[in-house]
Amino acid sequence: VQLVESGGGLVQAGGSLRLSCAASGSTFSRNTMGWYRQAPGKQRELVAAITSGGARTNYVDSAKGRFTISRDNAKNTMYLQMNSLKPEDTAVYYCTAGGISSGSYYPTYWGQGTQVTVSS
Repeated sequence: VQLVESGGGLVQAGGSLRLSCAASGSTFSRNTMGWYRQAPGKQRELVAAITSGGARTNYVDSAKGRFTISRDNAKNTMYLQMNSLKPEDTAVYYCTAGGISSGSYYPTYWGQGTQVTVSS
């Protein structure tokens, strides 16, 4: 599976961005997918995940109510709609594909990342 992110950029606090992740390969619709982010000097964290059919989603507390993860299996594409952005959302965002073990998402494949910068 190859993953290519797009949609990052510079936005003012309070603004919105929509990240996209285009996946190659015939197994996209069977993979649980997730968005990770890594800010300078911080550990990488899972921001949101979505099950293969899109029925279940999960978010880190800081993203709840502001971010929405979704997917279109017909287009082999996953999205992350980010609203009410804050400077602390500044990070490189990574698209991942993986699975679930013991109730937790684990990534197997990673995209190259896209930079999101939120100015105050």
